[in-house]
Amino acid sequence: MSDTVTREKAFRGISERLAIHYLEKLGGEQVEEDTVAGDDWRASLSSEKVGVGPTVSLTEVTIIFEGVEATLDDLVERFSQKAMRAGG
Repeated sequence: MSDTVTREKAFRGISERLAIHYLEKLGGEQVEEDTVAGDDWRASLSSEKVGVGPTVSLTEVTIIFEGVEATLDDLVERFSQKAMRAGG
């Protein structure tokens, strides 16, 4: 990919499995356990439990998007809309 940019975003309340599913629905294919790639983009996922209060924790999935800037702008926006409906 020429002229690639990177964007890192974190999403709470969704699982890696669900995030991978959303990325596949947006045109990607799972190429590794924690990586989904499309024609001109790639997304690497990681997750951890984070506390949101004294007794509550949520899964936070961090996605590093890499690709052509114009493609990533649209992809990150569309993914964020899906993630917000599912998680929080």
